[in-house]
Amino acid sequence: MKIYGIKSCDTMKKAFTWLNNHGIEYTFFDYKKEILLEDNFNYWLSKLPLEQIVNKQGTTYKKLTDEEKVAILNLDTAFEIIKENTSVIKRPLIEINNKVYVGFNETNWTEIFK
Repeated sequence: MKIYGIKSCDTMKKAFTWLNNHGIEYTFFDYKKEILLEDNFNYWLSKLPLEQIVNKQGTTYKKLTDEEKVAILNLDTAFEIIKENTSVIKRPLIEINNKVYVGFNETNWTEIFK
């Protein structure tokens, strides 16, 4: 299992605690320390709609220009904006068993990791 996010994010901290408490091994990809590849992004898009990946409620999205907000929701231009503003990706994003999930919810994760 691979988990993507930002180490200092409060939601990520909750997710790490949950995973550790349940003895679930994972590989962590830190957006602030590693470069997001377009292949990863395209894989996510093969599993989820773009609107589920982009966090329109967060401060990073709100700071984007109007042009960037339009571009980030266009499949042809989204990656260019996202790779420069990775904090706009909903967290955590996990890849497990050929599926992709976003967000942390204990009830949902209990189902995912049965």
